[in-house]
Amino acid sequence: MKRLKKISLIIKKKNKTMYFIIRKKYLEWLKLKLYIKSWLGYNFCNRRKYIEIMYQKHTNKKLNLDNPKTFNDKLNRLKLYWYDPIAYKCVDKYRVREVVKERGYENLLNTLYAVYDNPKDINWDELPKEFILKANNGCGNHVICKDKEKLDKKEAIKTLKKSFYKNYAVFSAEWPYEKVKPKIICEKLLEENGKAPTDYKIFCCNGKPIFLLIVTERDVDPKFDFFDVNFKMIPVKQQYDNSEFQIKKPKNYDEMLEIASKLSQGLPFVRVDFYNINGKIIFGEYTFFHHGGRHEFVPDKYNYIFGNMIELPPKMKTPFIKE
Repeated sequence: MKRLKKISLIIKKKNKTMYFIIRKKYLEWLKLKLYIKSWLGYNFCNRRKYIEIMYQKHTNKKLNLDNPKTFNDKLNRLKLYWYDPIAYKCVDKYRVREVVKERGYENLLNTLYAVYDNPKDINWDELPKEFILKANNGCGNHVICKDKEKLDKKEAIKTLKKSFYKNYAVFSAEWPYEKVKPKIICEKLLEENGKAPTDYKIFCCNGKPIFLLIVTERDVDPKFDFFDVNFKMIPVKQQYDNSEFQIKKPKNYDEMLEIASKLSQGLPFVRVDFYNINGKIIFGEYTFFHHGGRHEFVPDKYNYIFGNMIELPPKMKTPFIKE
């Protein structure tokens, strides 16, 4: 490995174009091995190397996995050296309902209309006029339907397939997705005044909320605003701009924190998402690796401030890591 590193540095000095071509091909090879590992369960991929290269590709920075300091350092270390089988259920947007129910919050679950094993299996006739369709194994590419009669069903199926066949265990090396059996779920469409509802994302460590992200205008031009647990806005950005209006603290904000605390018990780090529509709290999802651990905070000091809030568990021997 040291010899290969030396050769790559020589190539980089003499021919940068060739160096980046070789690096790209190497990354494609690592990704292919991750795909095979994901589907066959056979571990022969250097997952750590893949995570390091992909992070550098996205941020032009190097991860510090041996002595993690930043928020993303710690998230990516958790990808490698933390393991709890409950995570397989938590990231599955269908099976997570079992987790929420077991923890005493079945009343927070959104109404479930139907579940399908494949986008082409959707029975449109049994669905109500309004609904949302989404894959249980990822994020984005949802189908929002406000009038079933006007919905382009072929286009809807095409959209759902984009996330249905995307494997985040490979895309961002998030191991909990390895055992998620893809499905399409249909739920009640949630709205606030005819628009996408405000999304409250509470970051927790071992059952303790540490800060939160509030997402607004997500159906038009998403805005990200970060707050401490006392609901004081933090002057930081990540991926999207801040909103231009003042976000009001929900009357039942303390109840949301309490619920997030109980839902995150026993987990070293997790983001618990909620909607809060007319005072009714609705569970959204669990996310263990916020934005795949690949997006930086601006200004840079918050990469360290947020990272300092995460207390990592001891390094574990996991079933998917090969150094």
